[in-house]
Amino acid sequence: MDQRIEHSYLSIRGLKLHIAHVGKGETATLLFVHGFPEVWYSWRHQMVAAAAAGFRAIAPDFPGYGLSEPPVDLAQASWEGLMSDLLGILDSLSISKVFLVAKDFGVKPAYDLALCHPDRVCSVVTIGVPPLVESLDFSGLPEGFYIYRWREPGRPEADFGRFDTRRIIRTIYTLFSKSEIPIAKQGQEIMDLADESTPMPQWFTEEDLSAYTDLYEKSGLMTAIQIPYRTNAAKAECAKSRFEMPMLVIMGHKDYILEFPALKEYMSSEKLKEIAPDCEITYIPEGSHFVQEQFPDHVNQLMIDFINKHV
Repeated sequence: MDQRIEHSYLSIRGLKLHIAHVGKGETATLLFVHGFPEVWYSWRHQMVAAAAAGFRAIAPDFPGYGLSEPPVDLAQASWEGLMSDLLGILDSLSISKVFLVAKDFGVKPAYDLALCHPDRVCSVVTIGVPPLVESLDFSGLPEGFYIYRWREPGRPEADFGRFDTRRIIRTIYTLFSKSEIPIAKQGQEIMDLADESTPMPQWFTEEDLSAYTDLYEKSGLMTAIQIPYRTNAAKAECAKSRFEMPMLVIMGHKDYILEFPALKEYMSSEKLKEIAPDCEITYIPEGSHFVQEQFPDHVNQLMIDFINKHV
């Protein structure tokens, strides 16, 4: 792992949360918000680039991910809690205003923070998910759709339980790097959609796999799927109806999420323009769901250029 990145712990809502951080820049602070199956490490390239550009970069592990403590009562884990964690990190570090960079399910607490506390957010950069005030539905997708499967009590536990952590992370990264939505057939589980003979993406190294494996062996995988797959992503009660700050969305053109029927319709709708009037959307032609790891230099340049315009 990059030795330039430092690691600390903060007490947030009674839990010991891990943060990775680099850079002493006074110009701006960037708060990086991960998704699944990711942790702080997913942002390693962007953090170092941000520090080199003169910014301060901070990437937490959410509760139950990586090096952070899990919630005491998993049933009480909530989206509101994740937003509170982000706000708590800012308060603990005396950061009055921040640039948010988020992806995958991490966009939900990031967007909630931007909608509920716009005075704390300079702008928002997201990977793969456009601005949302309310979550999209997944109607029209078959029973084997991975989100349906991972919502089902006991099913992912049984599916994942057949393999060690390294194999699970390898399979998820391999599957989710493709342009097709992971959908299992009847009698098949999600982990059956790729085996050890299926090559990993070229940009995902054995060192990366080991880093993710080590971190998820510490935290486990079942806590990590609780919020994104088993908790209702309702609109935050405090949320305003539109985003007041500049926004940038970086989409991989081969991200499977673009195949979601509701997202296809939403991306070209007037609704998106209404809730995020100052939003740029940029596509990276060969980009996958993990475009920030696949094409880090391209993503870094887009991110830094955007932030420099809004410092």
